Amino acid sequence: MFRTLAKATAAIAVVCTAAGAGLALDEQQAGAATTAGATTRTASSAGTAFTGSDFTGTRKIRVDGHSVNVSCAGRAHRGRPLVMLMAGGGEGLDNMAALQKSLSRTNRVCSYDRLGEGASDQPAAGTLQTMDDTGALLTVVLDRLAGDRPVVLAGHSLGGYIAARYAPGHTDRVKGLVLLDATIPHLTRDMNRTIPADATGVPAQVRDGAIAVNEGQNPEQFVIADGPVRSAGHIPVEILKHESQYAEVPEYGPALEKMWAGGQREWQRISTRSSLTTAKGSGHYIHTDRPDLALKAVQKVAHRAAHQH
Repeated sequence: MFRTLAKATAAIAVVCTAAGAGLALDEQQAGAATTAGATTRTASSAGTAFTGSDFTGTRKIRVDGHSVNVSCAGRAHRGRPLVMLMAGGGEGLDNMAALQKSLSRTNRVCSYDRLGEGASDQPAAGTLQTMDDTGALLTVVLDRLAGDRPVVLAGHSLGGYIAARYAPGHTDRVKGLVLLDATIPHLTRDMNRTIPADATGVPAQVRDGAIAVNEGQNPEQFVIADGPVRSAGHIPVEILKHESQYAEVPEYGPALEKMWAGGQREWQRISTRSSLTTAKGSGHYIHTDRPDLALKAVQKVAHRAAHQH
């Protein structure tokens, strides 16, 4: 999700308040100019200069004229999928680095910065990205890093939303999903239903900020569109939701929690083999608050994906 400026809305980052979108964008632009040290290597989108089994660390690849930052670790094992980590909005791949390190002990695991995030290029000025655009980028990244190997997508927040939207159209490749408090399927609709039009103060900021971000006022210039959940068949899916996130909006906190929980249940429709768990003691950043649960969920899905028939 996109980080916020004000303390009052910082705890509501789960719904993408727009207050911090400009700050997040400035931070990412500065970070791209000063990214420390790993030697970079480029490849054109027309051909494969390296694959995910070729390196450990961070590299740059070229995709349709853009530089995309990728990171990989761990050894590839025959029959086991590549795990692709997908960070939330306003976050670079470093946000999931600790989870990547833990997973790399037993899995080949990679991550990448979407356009507008981390050390990747910015999207074209004045244009909005859709799911088709970010899905096309993910396809090329997977082509480079996974080749013809199966893939498990593990996404937090907006990264989870993108993973869940992407998987149903790519079941030839995506063999499992882990959704870590993924942005819900109908956030704009549900936010308007939950916080009424006559609300003022912080609740109104939360509602209006979330809707603005969904319309593309975010570092990725990405439109987070409402839509039904499509089926990805029978792939294993682990869905983790936060335990508590909305204490800073006491008037609407219970309703917002109910809204978010309902959206997580909607994601269960993505597969006949989906499981929903509340991560006890966790806020929105489950992989930070409860890294044990995030690690267990990814390992479980990767194991099932490797052994499904």
